[in-house]
Amino acid sequence: MDLSALHKISYGLFVITAKDGKKDNGCISNTVMQVTAEPARLTVAINKSNFTADMIIKSGEFNVSILTQSTPFSIFERFGFASGKDTDKFANCAHDTRTKNGIRYIPKHINAVISAKVKETHDCGTHILFIADITETLVLSDEPSATYQYYFDNIKPKPKTAKVKGYECKICSYVFEGDPLPSDFICPWCKHGADYFKQV
Repeated sequence: MDLSALHKISYGLFVITAKDGKKDNGCISNTVMQVTAEPARLTVAINKSNFTADMIIKSGEFNVSILTQSTPFSIFERFGFASGKDTDKFANCAHDTRTKNGIRYIPKHINAVISAKVKETHDCGTHILFIADITETLVLSDEPSATYQYYFDNIKPKPKTAKVKGYECKICSYVFEGDPLPSDFICPWCKHGADYFKQV
């Protein structure tokens, strides 16, 4: 296990991938944290309404692809804005790249991939918290991880029109028009809750 992979998860953006025996799916997350060194263990929180959460519950395994600063916006569109229930998020992907657990991971624009096996599952209201043992790590490059700030400044497209008054999702830029934003609002694109919105 290459422990340097674990340092790359600090303040990063990730694609969490899982499979249900029929297909692979994934979603964008920023909630991966290492919690213990011995055993090597991490946590990830996934919105309950996200199809990837269901797949992790069923399979008990997932991969974490750590996105780099060269990641194009199309990756965020593919894995963050659409449900995987009716869409193959890996369609037209040039590589069928899998870790030893058989789950696909993003082959480009990542600096490391981490595989994990779920030990505990906790219902945290809108999200499911998975505590998992790390089973494999692969370091693929030295390119810096993409942080939220880097995403906002360099990856997310700048608005082409005047801003609409309301609340904007910090993950995918969906705009809720109106005031106030309901506290239980779930983004229809990326499935994140009201805490991920900012007033615009």
